[in-house]
Amino acid sequence: MKLYLDLCVYNRPFDYQGQERVALETSAFIYLLEMLEKKSHVLIASEALIYENSKSPDEQRKARIASYFSLAREFVETDVSDVERVNSLKELGFSDIDALHVALSERARADLFVTCDDDIIRLYKRHRDLIKVKIVSLIELVSLEGR
Repeated sequence: MKLYLDLCVYNRPFDYQGQERVALETSAFIYLLEMLEKKSHVLIASEALIYENSKSPDEQRKARIASYFSLAREFVETDVSDVERVNSLKELGFSDIDALHVALSERARADLFVTCDDDIIRLYKRHRDLIKVKIVSLIELVSLEGR
C-alpha cells in the first residue's frame, strides 16, 4: 500500500500528549513507523512536505521529522502541471498547502492520504467523488491494518 502522510501526522509525537486523542494518534504513528521500517508499505514524500517542515521554528522537531522522510521509497516533486489541480482543490475549500499535498498524493498514485486534520477529512467526505485519493485519519489507517 502506498501512503502519503500529511505533515500533521509526522508532527503528532511532538504535540502536547495530555489529550487522549493526541496520545492515541502518537501511538498509531509509532506503529506506522514500525510498518514502514518493515517495508510493508511504501511511503511517499514530497517537496511540499520538505518545504512545510522547513517552516517549523523548532530545530529539533524539524530535524526529527526530516529524518522520517528518509523512510520514503518514493518522492514526488512539484510540477507546473499541479497548479490547475491545486486550484481545483482550493475551490473545494482546501488551503493552499493542503491542496498541494492532496494533488501530489494523487499524482503519485497513493492508495491513501493520511491526516490528523479533521477539516481535510470533512472536505474529503463532502467531495469524495472529486478527489482521486482516499483520505483517512491516522486512527482509521491503523484500524484498516487490523482487518
